[in-house]
Amino acid sequence: MAQFPLPRYPKLGRNSLAYRPRQREQGDSISSPDRLETYRLATEQELRECFATREGFLYNLLRYHLGWVDQNGQPDNLSTRESFHSLIAPTICEALTGQFVPSLPVAAAADLLFNFSVVHGDVQAGRLDAGSRPSIWWVWGPAQAINAGDGFHAMARVAVMRLLEQGTPADNVLKAAEMLDKSCLAMCEGQFTDLSFQDRMLVTMGEYDEMIARKTGALTGFAAAGGALAAGVDDAVQTRMRELGVKLGMAWQISRDIADFWGKGGDGATASNALNKKKSLPLIYTLENCSTSAKREIGTAYMKRVLEGGDLTRVIEIMDETGARAYSESRANQLVDQALETLKPERISDERLLGIRALAQKALSHNSEYFGT
Repeated sequence: MAQFPLPRYPKLGRNSLAYRPRQREQGDSISSPDRLETYRLATEQELRECFATREGFLYNLLRYHLGWVDQNGQPDNLSTRESFHSLIAPTICEALTGQFVPSLPVAAAADLLFNFSVVHGDVQAGRLDAGSRPSIWWVWGPAQAINAGDGFHAMARVAVMRLLEQGTPADNVLKAAEMLDKSCLAMCEGQFTDLSFQDRMLVTMGEYDEMIARKTGALTGFAAAGGALAAGVDDAVQTRMRELGVKLGMAWQISRDIADFWGKGGDGATASNALNKKKSLPLIYTLENCSTSAKREIGTAYMKRVLEGGDLTRVIEIMDETGARAYSESRANQLVDQALETLKPERISDERLLGIRALAQKALSHNSEYFGT
């Protein structure tokens, strides 16, 4: 196995354009998409700084997964990858204080921890592709993929410690590290439950909600609470922001569930978790509401060792008959509404709410190419 060459990236200072919003004329405002793109670029630069002194094969596996180098270690540019988790901290921080830079270590940590779960999830699910490129396990094998996932986990903790460089008091940095670790444990608990659902035919709505609140909501809750911590607000506000983050994360996961079955074209043509018998919201709703004969059909398909494309097509037909997609979309919208309700006590201006509203819309989008675990 050939060693990657070690590409080097320029280290940009805190005054880099990547960290600064577009300059505004009087009366002008930054649009919601521009805000999210500003956060994404700034977080990408924060991530690159985390890796600036890290050299060797392991780190280039991580750089490959992040879209910075290709399989041969040559510089690549896939920096438009899905980044929902990393957008939350700067969005919350700017909404509360008018600035987002202090939260960038939290954003980077959330992104790295999410990718820890994705790399391990690719191995667990046997996914050949991670977004628009082959997954680490498919190129270098499951053993190296597990090692790379562990590397992402360790780098997340390194990233959150960079809060010290932003002037965050040491005791709050320690609190943020504890929040990160607890969210990681909860995320693993959720993933354990999700995998265990594959061996069961019937899963209740309540069990599903609890699972995604941990598997996805724990990390998005950390990102939101960490963004509030970086903003310097008190514990009560951090708790409310955590609740907001959990709800947005649950909505985002349901949107991934919808995309997993219906895909961009609405035809099920997606590299999907459904083929691995994941028990997601559309399927759970369908099993609770379809006819006995339809349940029998789904049960027959899911008793197979591996679902085939034709099986999935029929399952989607039954889902369409029961209105599973409409219900799932309604549930995701309900969770977003509940998330936004938590902001009322903060009296945030309409201008500062733009980013949060854009983030809420992103949570409801079915067009992500990178669905994670």
